[in-house]
Amino acid sequence: MKCPFCGSTKHEVVETRVAEEGRSLRRRRECPSCQKRFTTYERVDRLPIVVIKRKGTREVYDRNKAKGGLIKSSENTTITNEQIEQILDDLENDLRKLESTEVESKKIGDLLARKLKKLSKIAYIRFASVFRRFVDVEDFEKEIKKLL
Repeated sequence: MKCPFCGSTKHEVVETRVAEEGRSLRRRRECPSCQKRFTTYERVDRLPIVVIKRKGTREVYDRNKAKGGLIKSSENTTITNEQIEQILDDLENDLRKLESTEVESKKIGDLLARKLKKLSKIAYIRFASVFRRFVDVEDFEKEIKKLL
């Protein structure tokens, strides 16, 4: 690694801290050549999570896609952006604990629905209506009765 200021390959670590809830290391380094300090981050390079779609196709998990569904479901509720980010962090941690790097979209939807249900029943119903493909009012009624 080169110093971003002078290009020297010699530098010293002056401080190391755990960052991102243990998922990375933050290191403060000092270059003896130019006396300047800079920060580096080290992260574990993980295999991507692959989502198996309903039709059997596979695609790489996209946090933004999951986030979009949560945001849409949570509109005009008390759920904050921070809570949505926490749901996604928890989801990704749950998925990483699985034995496989491949997971069915149904499993992801169920996990997200369960997490939403704890925060807002309205957001949960909205999410479930899309995820479970409600087709008529009876589908909504059945799901609402389960909540009562």
